[in-house]
Amino acid sequence: MKLRIFYDSLCPLCSAEMEHIKALDTDGNIELQDLNQADFERNFPYIDLAYANKILHGERADGTIIKGLDVTYEAWAAVGKERWVALLRCPLVKPAADLGYRFFAKHRYRISYLLTGKQRCESGTCPR
Repeated sequence: MKLRIFYDSLCPLCSAEMEHIKALDTDGNIELQDLNQADFERNFPYIDLAYANKILHGERADGTIIKGLDVTYEAWAAVGKERWVALLRCPLVKPAADLGYRFFAKHRYRISYLLTGKQRCESGTCPR
């Protein structure tokens, strides 16, 4: 595992992105952990669940915790698709991209509904 991603499975867009990344992860570089699993806090006591529900969290193989678009970039890089998101980490773009990400994260359920027509997934995972 190169990267463990702590994600919100109740968010339709978040779930879709994680499914897409896992479909491309032929080498097993990505491990997904749902923030909504019953024993999350017991299994990952070093992750602040409330904060992870606000900002995407990831954990590198060496135990380093990363957040926000850094997780997104490293996830896509781990599956060989970093060119899709590399611009978001360029020094001139990074501050604006991070601001946009924070807006998205805060309003992800509304944005998901507007873009997909799917509301917050109540069952624990979104229907395909």
